[in-house]
Amino acid sequence: MAAAFVGGAALGAAFGEGFAVLHDTVKDVISKARLFKPILKRLESTLNNLAPMVKEITQLSEQLDLRKVETENLIKNMKKGEKLVRKCLKIRWWNYCFKVYYSSKLEELDKEIVRFCQVDLQVHSTRNGLRTLVNVNLILKKVDSIVDRKGVPCTVRDPPDFTVGLDMPTKELKTLLLKEEVQLLLLTAPGGCGKTTLVQMLCQDDQIRGMFGDNILFVNVSKTPNVKVIVQNLLNYKDMQPTFQIQCDEDAIDQLSQLLNHLSPSPILLILDDVWLGSESLPEMFKFDLPNYKILVTSRTAFPRFKKFTYHLKPLDDVDAMTLFHRSASLHDGSSYVPAEEDVKKIVRGCGGFPLVIKVIGGSLCGQHAVVWHSRLMKWSDGQFYFSSDTELLAHLQKSLEFSDDKVIIKECFMDLGSFPEDQRISAAALIDMWAELYELDEDGIQAIANLQELTIRNLASLVMARKDASEVKSYNNEDFVTQHDILRELAMHQSSQESVRQRPRLIINISGNNLPKWWTEQKQQLINARLLSISTDELFSSSWCNIQGSKVEVLVLNFHSKNYTLPEFVEKMDKLKVLILNNYGFFLSKISNFQLLRSLPNLKRIRLEKVSISSLCETLVPLKSLKKISLFMCNIGKAFENCTIQVSDAFPNLTEINIDYCNDLEELPVGLCDIVHLKKISITNCHKLFALPEEIGKLVNLEVLRLRSCTDLSELPNSIRSLHMLSILDISDCLSIMKLPKHIGELCNLKELNMKGCLRLRTQFPESIMDLEQLKLVVCDEERARLWEPIKEFLTELKVEVAEKDINLNWLPK
Repeated sequence: MAAAFVGGAALGAAFGEGFAVLHDTVKDVISKARLFKPILKRLESTLNNLAPMVKEITQLSEQLDLRKVETENLIKNMKKGEKLVRKCLKIRWWNYCFKVYYSSKLEELDKEIVRFCQVDLQVHSTRNGLRTLVNVNLILKKVDSIVDRKGVPCTVRDPPDFTVGLDMPTKELKTLLLKEEVQLLLLTAPGGCGKTTLVQMLCQDDQIRGMFGDNILFVNVSKTPNVKVIVQNLLNYKDMQPTFQIQCDEDAIDQLSQLLNHLSPSPILLILDDVWLGSESLPEMFKFDLPNYKILVTSRTAFPRFKKFTYHLKPLDDVDAMTLFHRSASLHDGSSYVPAEEDVKKIVRGCGGFPLVIKVIGGSLCGQHAVVWHSRLMKWSDGQFYFSSDTELLAHLQKSLEFSDDKVIIKECFMDLGSFPEDQRISAAALIDMWAELYELDEDGIQAIANLQELTIRNLASLVMARKDASEVKSYNNEDFVTQHDILRELAMHQSSQESVRQRPRLIINISGNNLPKWWTEQKQQLINARLLSISTDELFSSSWCNIQGSKVEVLVLNFHSKNYTLPEFVEKMDKLKVLILNNYGFFLSKISNFQLLRSLPNLKRIRLEKVSISSLCETLVPLKSLKKISLFMCNIGKAFENCTIQVSDAFPNLTEINIDYCNDLEELPVGLCDIVHLKKISITNCHKLFALPEEIGKLVNLEVLRLRSCTDLSELPNSIRSLHMLSILDISDCLSIMKLPKHIGELCNLKELNMKGCLRLRTQFPESIMDLEQLKLVVCDEERARLWEPIKEFLTELKVEVAEKDINLNWLPK
C-alpha cells in the first residue's frame, strides 16, 4: 500500500508540474501568436479556472489512486502541448493548412484537460472507499461549476465567429468604462445594431478580463424585469445562498449588497443588457458605493438621466455593411448567384447599416437564383436608409420572410418560436414535438432540425447542436437548443398577430401580473380558432383565468414562474389538443394543480414538463389513454410513481416513449414503468444519481431504444435485458461506473448500435455471448474500448467500430 501511495504521489506531482509548465507557456505565447489568439485565449481561460482544482487533485493524489494510464497519457500530451504552443509562434498567416492543424490540436488538448479533471473526480467519487471524502466532492462541484458555466445565467456568451465594424467601438467603450469617475455607463443604439455583440467583444478584451476576472456579471433584463429573479441568478452564479428568503424587491437589493460586498474589493463589472423604456430606475437600484464597482447598461433608449456617461453605437458604414452582406449572402463561396455590385449596394443601403437587418436580408437571398434577386430588388426599391422606430425596423425585416412554396412551412416554424419567452433557450426536443403534430413532420425530428438549420442559415434564429457521433445525428436532440434575437422574436410575434385575435392560427399571450388582455375579459366565453396557443405568466399571476373556447387548439404551451401553478379550466374542453408543454422558468420546482382535467382529452399524445414536481401530479393521476410520449426535464421524480393513486401502466396504457433528463433525484427507474408493454423508447440522460435499473425491465419486450446517457452512478445493466429482443439501440455513453456488460448480452438479437463512449471503468474482456450479436453494425467508443473490439470484428465482419472524439458539452444547461 505504501508503494502505491509513493507511485500515486509521484504521478500526481508529474501531473501538476506538466500542467504548470503548459499554463506558463500559454500565458507567455498568447500575446505573440496572433494567428492562434482565440483558441489560446480559450485554453488560457480553461487553465486559469482549473489551476486551483489541479493543485487540490495533486495534493489528493495518494488517496485518489490516480488513473495511471490516463494520467500518464495526459502528462505526455501536456508536454506535447507545451511544444505545440511554442510552435504557434513560427506559423505565418498565409499557411492555412498548418493553422487549421495546430488549432484542432489545441482544441483537443483544451477539452482533454477539462475532461480529465472532471471525469477523474467523478470516477473516484463513485468508489465505495471514497464516498466519505467530502473534500473530493467539493472539488468535483467546483470543476462542474466551471464546466457548466457557459450554460448558466450571468455569463457573457462568446461573440459571433464573424463581426465587422466593432473594433473601434470596443476600444472607445473600454476607454470610457475604465475612467475613474464612471460608475454607470449607458451603451445605446436602436435594436439590431449590435449592442450585445459589442459587450461580448468588450468582455473578451485582455485588459477587461485581467481587471475584472470572474467578477463580470451579465444580466438579461428584457421587457419585464424581475429584481428578485435577477438577484437570485447572481447569487446562484456565485454559489451563494441568500441569508434569508427573498420575498420582495427590497430583500433582493439587500442580498445583492451582501453579494457585492463579499466580492469587493476585487473589481466588479455588472452588465444590465436590454433595459427597456420604463425600467430606467433599475440600474439606479443596483448602484452601491463600492470601490472598482461599475455598471454597464445597454438599451434601445438613450435615457436622459444617464446622458453624462453615454456611448452611442453607430450603424455600420458602407464598407463594413457590404462586407457583412457579402458573407451573409455567401456571395464568394461559388454556390450563389452574384448580382451586379450596384444592385448589392442598393439592398445594403436599404438596410440602414443595421447588422441584424443585413444578416437577415443577406441570409434570405443566400443561394437564390437570379430571378429571385431581381424580384426582391424591385420590391425593396424603397431605399429605406434609417429606421426611426422598432415598427419601421420590423417592417423592413418582414421583407426577408419570403419563402418559396415548398418552404412555406419554414415561415410557420419561425413564427412558432415566438411561443417561448424572451431571452430563453428553446429546447429543440419541444419544437420537434410541436411540429410533429402541427405539420406532420417525422417523429425523430430530422425534418424539424432541417427547418431550424434553414432558419439559422437565414439568420432568423440560431440552432446550437451538441456534438454528435454518427449514431446520434438522427435520433438524439435532447441537448440541442435554439436562441433568437429579441427583435426577431418580436418579428415572429408581429407576423402572428396580423389577423384578429379570434382568427389567428397562432395565438401568443403574455400576461404581466394579473393584467389579462382587454379582449380576453370582454366576453365570458372568448372563442378562438388558434391551432397553437401559448400563454406566458410571471410569478405575480394568481392563476385566476378567464374562459377561452379553444376547441381547435392542438398545441398548448404554458410558460410560468411559480411554485404553484393551476392548469386553466378551459383546457378540459380542448378536444383536439395533441401536445401539452409546461415550462417552469422559476427557480423552484412547481406543483401542478388540476392535472385531472387532462382525463377528458381524447387526442392528447405528447406531454413535456420542465421543472415540475411529479409527486404533485401523482396525487391526481388519471388515465391518459391516448398519450404516446412523455418528457420530463429537471423534474423531481424520486419515488413519486410508487405513490400514485393508480398504477402507472393504467395511467399511460399506450405510452411508447419516455424521456427523463436532468432529474437529479432519480435513483431507480420506477418499477411500474416496466408494466407499460407498448414502450418502444426509454431515454434517461444526465440523471447522475440513478444507480440501478429494475430486473423487471426485461418485461418491455417491445423496447427498441434504451438510452442511459451520462448516468454516472449506474454500475451495471440487469441480466434481464437479455429478454429485449426488439432492442436495436443501446446507449450507455459516459456511464462512468459501469464495469462490465451483461453476461447474456448476446441474446439481444436485433441490436444494431451500441454507444459506450466514456465508459472508463469498462476494461475487462467482453462476455463470450457478444459474438452472437450478428445484427450489430456500429459501436461507438473511445480508443481503449476500441482495442477490446478488435478480435471481435474478425467474427462480426460487418461491424464498424467508431472511435468517438473526446468532447465535453458546455452548452446545454437552462439559461
